[in-house]
Amino acid sequence: MSSADRTLPCYETLLVSQHNYVLEVRFNRPERLNAVIEVLYRELLDVLQYAAQTPDVRAVVLTGEGRAFCVGADMKAHGGAARTLFQRRAYLQLGNDVCEAIIKLNKPVVAAVNGYALGAGAEMAVSCDFIVMANEAQIGFPETSIGTCVGGGVSKLLPQLVGLSQARRLLYLGDKISGAEAATIGLALASHPQTELLSEALALAEKLARQAPVSMAMLKPLVNRGGHTSLESQLQQELDAVFTCSTTEDWQEGVDAFAERRKPDFQGQ
Repeated sequence: MSSADRTLPCYETLLVSQHNYVLEVRFNRPERLNAVIEVLYRELLDVLQYAAQTPDVRAVVLTGEGRAFCVGADMKAHGGAARTLFQRRAYLQLGNDVCEAIIKLNKPVVAAVNGYALGAGAEMAVSCDFIVMANEAQIGFPETSIGTCVGGGVSKLLPQLVGLSQARRLLYLGDKISGAEAATIGLALASHPQTELLSEALALAEKLARQAPVSMAMLKPLVNRGGHTSLESQLQQELDAVFTCSTTEDWQEGVDAFAERRKPDFQGQ
């Protein structure tokens, strides 16, 4: 079944569309600046599972409807909720589960940060393989200013992206930075004018989607684990990945395309 024939999942808090092999997932609570509630987390977990299991999805773009990417937890909803301590912990676990699902998805994920990305929104963005931002968009981690702490693996991931000194500045002080500065310090891959952001993000995702899917599925965990894996282990894992790729039809297609001086047409097999 082609992507044109397939029914895409429908959600309360997300808008989902497909462009060729790219799945665009848009946070859809613009009246609350796409602030997070439990159903958004649960729906995001569901659509990430859908992406993982759907061969015609080879890359994902996360972005926000309206003028924000995601401003973090919906404090108004939280303030009115009578939660037990167990329920509070379960909600926090959902946030971690979403970030882990993004990181472990066997396909690349691009965050197109169109406006404010704060708290949980910034955590989800950092979990993606690439962040591209609008020039004037802002990303930040305000947790220490509201008496809480960062989650989603950011205390590990952010220093790897921007270095320890910059990570300390962003996390300890809660400074918000623009897309232009985020690109300068290596948090974002690039920043673009607002009107060009989504098209640039989709173009990046489509380029990623043209790569061999099995190769991408092998490579992503290698890159993500490489910082804390011994050289000996990494070499062995790379060898296993290369061997696995060499058993696929896409490997032969890559060899043939190179010899014939044409672009390969990978099928994910």
